Amino acid sequence: MGEAIAEATDSASTPPAGTPFACSWSGGKDSCLALYRAISAGAKPFALLTMLEESGERSRAHGLGLQVLRAQAASLGLTLVTRAASWETYEPTFVSALRDLREAGVEACVFGDIDLNEHRQWERKVCAAAAMNAHLPLWQMERKALLEELLSLGFQAMVVATKDESLGQRFLGRMLDAELIREFERMGIDPCGEAGEYHTVVVNGPIFAHRLRLVQDRRTLHSGYWFLDVQMAEPAR
Repeated sequence: MGEAIAEATDSASTPPAGTPFACSWSGGKDSCLALYRAISAGAKPFALLTMLEESGERSRAHGLGLQVLRAQAASLGLTLVTRAASWETYEPTFVSALRDLREAGVEACVFGDIDLNEHRQWERKVCAAAAMNAHLPLWQMERKALLEELLSLGFQAMVVATKDESLGQRFLGRMLDAELIREFERMGIDPCGEAGEYHTVVVNGPIFAHRLRLVQDRRTLHSGYWFLDVQMAEPAR
């Protein structure tokens, strides 16, 4: 049954209007734009699903702390579902989370991948294992056009991780804008960072109730990547 569901899914689409869905959530620009497109198409967001490192304190994809992820979910008005896993246990843990969501009535999961086919195949496989449909609203869209759409809609994203060999650490903390995109292009960097050159955290946009106020903290180099630790700013007194 699961395989049939996966094969019938049009990956380059959003869930049908009214469909309860979860969003595979990195906290960055691509998953956020995918969520926005699904909501705009009339699908019903149920939860954000984020995989964490084994400690359960930071996201495995972008190194974001739980405080920031929870603040994003609160501003979006959505439940944040998290699971901690090593790379070895990542897939079964992800499938288990999807199955729990399926039992809660979620019928689909939305992903922010653009054109990495191995990611698409994996997403279809794990969703099939949970009897859910996989949807990739950004699939095979022109990369720079997606960035232009993101910015024109009013989304704001900060660079929080960069590949050391291609970008170093000097772009950490920069807001994603037209000038930064041009800088990346002049350097021969994919504007969307699809080869993992950089990652972002979204702090505001049309589906956020309020802007996240972040404070930049320490920078660390780990496994060939620079990470910027960001924290929620203390509320004004």
